[in-house]
Amino acid sequence: MTMAKEDDNQQVFSESTGEDARLENLGYEQELKRTFGLLGMIGFSFSVVTSWTALSGVFIVGVTSGGPPVMVFSFIGVSLLTLAVAIPMAEMCSMYPVAGGQYSWVAALAPPSIARGLSYISGWFMLIGILAMGATNNSIGANFVLGMANLVFPDYTIERWHTVLVAYLVAFMATAINIWGPHLLHRISRFILIWNIGSFLITTIVLLATNDHKQPASFVFSEFQNFSGWGSSMAAIVGILQACFGMCCYDAPSHMTEEMKSASKEAPKAIILSVVLGAVTGFAFLLTLCFCIGDINTTANTSTGVPVIQILYDSTGSKVGTCFLASMIAIIVIVAGNNLLAEGSRSVYAFARDHGLPFSHIFSRVDSKSHVPVNAVLLTLVVQLALDAIDFGTTTGFETVIAISTEGFYLSYAIALFSRLLGFITGHKTHMKGPFALPQSMSIGLNILGLLFLLFAAITFNFPTDYPVTHESMNYTSAAIGVIGLVSTVTWITTGRKQFTGPQAMSVLNGHERHERGEIGEHHCFCEDCLANEGDDEEEVPSEEELCGLFDLVKWTVCYAEFHGKSVRALHLRRCV
Repeated sequence: MTMAKEDDNQQVFSESTGEDARLENLGYEQELKRTFGLLGMIGFSFSVVTSWTALSGVFIVGVTSGGPPVMVFSFIGVSLLTLAVAIPMAEMCSMYPVAGGQYSWVAALAPPSIARGLSYISGWFMLIGILAMGATNNSIGANFVLGMANLVFPDYTIERWHTVLVAYLVAFMATAINIWGPHLLHRISRFILIWNIGSFLITTIVLLATNDHKQPASFVFSEFQNFSGWGSSMAAIVGILQACFGMCCYDAPSHMTEEMKSASKEAPKAIILSVVLGAVTGFAFLLTLCFCIGDINTTANTSTGVPVIQILYDSTGSKVGTCFLASMIAIIVIVAGNNLLAEGSRSVYAFARDHGLPFSHIFSRVDSKSHVPVNAVLLTLVVQLALDAIDFGTTTGFETVIAISTEGFYLSYAIALFSRLLGFITGHKTHMKGPFALPQSMSIGLNILGLLFLLFAAITFNFPTDYPVTHESMNYTSAAIGVIGLVSTVTWITTGRKQFTGPQAMSVLNGHERHERGEIGEHHCFCEDCLANEGDDEEEVPSEEELCGLFDLVKWTVCYAEFHGKSVRALHLRRCV
């Protein structure tokens, strides 16, 4: 009987190609429904990254800070450096395909002495980045809708509260699909991949074919434009921000791994391919916009509020044609809002599952019928609505939300790569052993290069885009980072320090918890797998029957749950004596 149970446990916890078993090996129970394949996840991730539509929303920043030459050449550099980040992240995702993404990788890769705290910090930056990006995307979608309304009806004046309300509509639509139509997510993702590429081709071809006042090559590749007030060097650095915003959010597949059929193999492909697609389409569309732009001041100050709509209208000379092209982009942005809400809610669910949030027991619940973390979806919605509401009072405040969205992503990426390097240097975790793994020298080299780029970008995001700096043009990103740090510190002191369990669960799996012990009365908990790895005689490990004689099963389960989450199946990893 005992041998049969041990064989069952060995089967459950052995490395397996089955994703449910792999997730159980990571200490979690499969609660979400696996529906996504590779094509659907590429569509999901590409709609979120979609550099060419993201560039449409921040195009004018680059035009006024260095102009087309800075935009074009910085985009090439940022795209290559982004791959230096995405490839190591794909390795991590392949080895640890869990919805927590970055913070879970930090928990597994960082040295045990700092893993728990570093993972908690990473989790907060990750959540803020995803939630703020969702709010930003909703606002961009609203800008396109209202911009078309202004184009058709010139007497209509766009007010900030109009933008907020339309952004709310985008958020509510996404919430409805995520709660009542989760079975549609993978179908929508496959559809939007085709729509995305088709829209890119149609928009680019129409712009080039209809525009009769194209700029000369010198304007695009050599003429430095600076309307920012900064010196040339500083203006060029600020201009790079536009490219950084256009190459972001490529961690999306990692947060959906628990809904992918072959996550450890397909999610890394989706991460890398979404970056490649984003780089190719983004670069081509950026060149098209730079050649087709008219007067810079007129474009920057367009009454539509969206410079790209003005470029489309100046090129086609048709309101109908412009609205048709802008609508194609708006649909992509709206679907991206749906996907960002899905990604954000899964991240909230994962962080709450590891007790990283206040009221984690509420936000980690999954509806038994729909297999959707409904409470996490609703929390994601509420935060997006609150961030969008800032635009009711101040444009400067909402511009900070835009900056913090990219900053949050980049810092969470940086902490993950930093943890990988720390694990390698200290010998805690030297090799990546997932289905997708590079030669060690290449892996470490890309980690170093990617980390340096992320740190440069994270610092640059704090610079104001205009000079002289006033209270209206001030970049409050650094203050927002301080607020996030304060919130994470307070929650760590009040709840996280005692309850957050992500790092320990990962440590058990890696056999590095020999000295981590919890007490219930006079009994101490040890990692059975760790003891075996350290050369202990397997016969000395008591059987389940012996354990039940020493320590009843209920207390044994509580002992595990207090320190390593709630998965009852994983309790066989521990023994209590």
